[in-house]
Amino acid sequence: MADKTLKATLMKSSIGAKPEIKATVESLGFRKLNQTRELPDNPAVRGMLRRVNFLVAVEGEPYERPKRSRYKIWRARSTKKHQRGN
Repeated sequence: MADKTLKATLMKSSIGAKPEIKATVESLGFRKLNQTRELPDNPAVRGMLRRVNFLVAVEGEPYERPKRSRYKIWRARSTKKHQRGN
């Protein structure tokens, strides 16, 4: 009996993502964009892929690119106003 594997491809970068998301992508073994990995088909790996499903495409499942990033670390804008000429 052969072990089952999943083919997953990193479709979107994790730059600017929360540290938990970055760690999940790294622990799945992705180093480069558009890199494809064969991962063991077990509940732990499936849970990790579900957690980063907006970044990773899994073979046999449709991948929809997110319209807006919900995983980024949003930073507050400055409340300071520029002083002009005074």
